[in-house]
Amino acid sequence: MARRREKRSSATESSERRKNRDESKPRDGEPDSDRRLIAIFVIFFIVIPIVSMVVYKVKLQHRVIETEEPSSIRQKGIIKTDIHFQEILTEHSKASENSSARHYDYPVLAYITPWNSKGYDMAKIYNSKFTHLSPVWYDLKSQGNGLVLEGRHNADKGWIQELRSRGNAMILPRVVLEAVPEELLRKKKLRAKAIKLIVTECKEMEYDGIVLESWSRWAGYGVLHDPDMRKMALQFVKQLGDALHEQHMQFLYVIGPPRSEKLQMYDFGPDDLQFLRDSVDGFSLMTYDFSNAQNPGPNAPLKWIDLTLKLLLGSSNNVDSSLARKVLLGINFYGNDFAISGGGGGAITGRDYLALLQKQKPTLHWDKESGEHLFMYRDDKNIKHAVFYPTLMSILLRLENARLWGIGISIWEIGQGLDYFFDLL
Repeated sequence: MARRREKRSSATESSERRKNRDESKPRDGEPDSDRRLIAIFVIFFIVIPIVSMVVYKVKLQHRVIETEEPSSIRQKGIIKTDIHFQEILTEHSKASENSSARHYDYPVLAYITPWNSKGYDMAKIYNSKFTHLSPVWYDLKSQGNGLVLEGRHNADKGWIQELRSRGNAMILPRVVLEAVPEELLRKKKLRAKAIKLIVTECKEMEYDGIVLESWSRWAGYGVLHDPDMRKMALQFVKQLGDALHEQHMQFLYVIGPPRSEKLQMYDFGPDDLQFLRDSVDGFSLMTYDFSNAQNPGPNAPLKWIDLTLKLLLGSSNNVDSSLARKVLLGINFYGNDFAISGGGGGAITGRDYLALLQKQKPTLHWDKESGEHLFMYRDDKNIKHAVFYPTLMSILLRLENARLWGIGISIWEIGQGLDYFFDLL
């Protein structure tokens, strides 16, 4: 974690600001080229199905203006579109000392991964800002003619005990269903075995329930194209949720966003939401990874997010509030560094992002269409890159979007973000 910088005189700060402005000017003599590339991103990489967004955008902008931001951030004036890279480097580690205050009353699920250990510390410090914490620990796999639940070696009982001493966030480890779906879903005994393994593990380890990820795996195997298999898949999810509820545990289910206005057989849609609503306590909606190395662009454009919610819930003015509250809008705390020429690149964490800011001293641009910041740079091999990473403004817009729809949020994942992001929660 970066050390906090000491306060400096206004004269020193003014001098440094002038210096930063000079440093941030393009150094390769190609400002027009950069602007053209950014224009290309807006035109070609944010092409999604056309929906009417005028009313939505007016409402959202109005709500953001009226939002009561955390005083420490509001006073600093750093939630803005025209952010300077030096402001991020200076302020990112200066989170509010009040780590327990919540600014939203909707459910907040946070994922923690073993490969980004910072998340374990963030979960302890900001425990009170979350309603659910999901360490990514377990996989349910096929083994011979049976099943095995792997991952207990990842579990940290001491960490769980400390979490419970600091706040009331529920602990629901994630379980990924890796078992061969055709065997699991067709065989009643295997389905019963899978449910028993999960429920037993929760009881023995004293978890508050689980987060299950299976739909994307089943889609990958192609089983959701078969109407009968699809019904079996939904029935299995329902039975698992009911079994956990019998033990007074919670059950959250991971769902992916539909990729077009016309739902496909493998998409999780509004009818599925209705079918599972009584058996599932929350749906972790993966509204991120809109772009990739082959199709570079923003991580989660606002219009795409709104289209996804509209497909699942209908109009924001006529939403079933009890069902909507179970939908947890996915917010990424990671970013992407894409190579423009020839593809390549991928996910970056907050640490990677800060290193790029320090080295490249870039000019950050606000893309109002996607509601994200980006910057361009050339690497040591003279290859152009586009970097998209969350900022206070982009996160605030998505938090307000969740408030507008009456839904919750899920964060992937808190070990990848910057400290002051948590002031917004």
